[in-house]
Amino acid sequence: MNVFDFDNTIYDGETLVDFILYYIKTDPKIWKYVPKLLKIYFKDTLHLFTFQEALEAYADFLEGYYVHIDTIERDVINFWNKNEKKIKPWYNSVRRDDDIIVSGTTDFLLDEIMRRMNVKNYVGSSINKKTGKFKRLCFLENKVKIFYEMFPDAHIDNFYTDSMNDRAMMDISDHVFLVTGDKIEQIK
Repeated sequence: MNVFDFDNTIYDGETLVDFILYYIKTDPKIWKYVPKLLKIYFKDTLHLFTFQEALEAYADFLEGYYVHIDTIERDVINFWNKNEKKIKPWYNSVRRDDDIIVSGTTDFLLDEIMRRMNVKNYVGSSINKKTGKFKRLCFLENKVKIFYEMFPDAHIDNFYTDSMNDRAMMDISDHVFLVTGDKIEQIK
């Protein structure tokens, strides 16, 4: 089977960053979180923090801002109406019905786009909507743990990712493809 990372692999960008930008244009209350979110983004891009640091870094934003959004379901639909076009065209050429997407993106954002893409098998990070606390963070080596919890009998023939952050997923895959923009290079 084929397994894919989502952000910067199938989706041209970071979903959470784009979602935050969606609110920056419409809600000035988010601005107090922007400096910390930028720091998180750059540390993630440079592979400079651990699973625990990622968990703590996102907690302030999720617990202080996300839980207070009354229109989240509508906003997610509007967000994907605007950003669905950022799904990279190459994905449709390799897409199969048994594909699995394993992403650090939160399930409240993934649910809508997976429905639109007709992807049945996926897992992402999960957040308690009332508290903003993570129920699971699908990131770094934790991706493998969550993957096997959700798909215990799965065997990965081909894994597609944009990042060496997914080293743990690469290690359990027969073949690995590194995605840079629309360029796909087999690295294992």
